[in-house]
Amino acid sequence: MWRLFALVLPLALDTFAVSAALGIAGVSSPQRLRLGLLFAGFEGGMPLVGLAVGAAIGDLIGGYADYVAVVALAGLGAYVLLADEAKEEARVARFAQSRGFALVAVGLSVSLDELAIGFALGLARVPIVPALILIAVQAFVVSQIGFGVGRRIGESVREGAERLAGVVLIGIAILLLLSRLGVLRI
Repeated sequence: MWRLFALVLPLALDTFAVSAALGIAGVSSPQRLRLGLLFAGFEGGMPLVGLAVGAAIGDLIGGYADYVAVVALAGLGAYVLLADEAKEEARVARFAQSRGFALVAVGLSVSLDELAIGFALGLARVPIVPALILIAVQAFVVSQIGFGVGRRIGESVREGAERLAGVVLIGIAILLLLSRLGVLRI
């Protein structure tokens, strides 16, 4: 169960960062609700694809699945840490103005991390239903908090949350590796 919560924490930080940026951009109350539901739907659904792929690959590669999960998590963490801030700011500006089909594109773009996490969850053999429920609930709750906080804070807090999400993902990868190597019992 610790793996589930450890993998959901970086998602919450990433959702908070995007939501805070949208709050800074000034989304209205109806937009906050709509975007929160959109985030919850996509972030709760996208891991299904990753879980299916991760579980299938986990069955194929057997004992090496944990190592592949470590690499996937560390890679995602590095990606989050090294993401181009200018591109991220442009993406957030597009999110704030999205309507109709563009909202689907927004939902897909904010849930790509969940695809990778779902892949790692499948490799780590984490229970699917609790994972999906927890991811969807955190996405809605954290997005609402992020929208509200974003309205009141500056850009540096959002960027700090993104960097923290990357560090946490890499830390989880290290803990999984140490656990797999028998150095640490978790």
